[in-house]
Amino acid sequence: MSPRRVVREARARGLAAVALCDHNSALNCAPFRSACRAEGLLGLYGLEMTTREELHVLCLFAEVETALDLGDLVFARLASGPYDAERFGDQVYVDEEEVILGSVEKHLISAVDLSLEEAARETRRRGGIFIPAHIDRSTYSASSQLGFLPEGDYDAVEVTRPGAIGAAGGYPVVASSDAHYPADIGMRHTLIMTDELSFEGIREAFAAGRSTPVFARAPGPTR
Repeated sequence: MSPRRVVREARARGLAAVALCDHNSALNCAPFRSACRAEGLLGLYGLEMTTREELHVLCLFAEVETALDLGDLVFARLASGPYDAERFGDQVYVDEEEVILGSVEKHLISAVDLSLEEAARETRRRGGIFIPAHIDRSTYSASSQLGFLPEGDYDAVEVTRPGAIGAAGGYPVVASSDAHYPADIGMRHTLIMTDELSFEGIREAFAAGRSTPVFARAPGPTR
């Protein structure tokens, strides 16, 4: 799941835009941007934050630098001791040539000392798109941790199955692969109707209700 591999797999499945959201880190977003530009895809740069309530949220940005800025705050608030690489495996970040630059010293799966509301505010303050992730899952979700989705400043809400759309509280709904392995990229995706394929175009499409979750694998390139 190197940045370059993610982009190449997304391109092979016919996706036009793809987001990189490592857990509580944006350190791989810079090489991901280079890969997206090389393959002609729109890149969205962010992280999948674990809030104080231990639920996952997607924080997406148009620029790598903004994602890294939030990443610095997240790292400072990450409630974790030293990471045990021998037990859990490596947490590396790489350059454009996939050369390992370093390893993150804290356990990135841990919770961050920011509430759901605070995470939304910090994302919005930086001009980002904020999406509670996989709200219908049995772990790390609004339903599992809180029993419901609170009202909030959300651009959209992510679900993993059609039957959960009703739990989205009337917010725009998206589906994504949430891939942890290359074969899973594009297993779910979202159709976005926009005149301009851009970060702001996507945000405006959410606000206007012009996004449709698709709970099936992307069909591959179209001609």
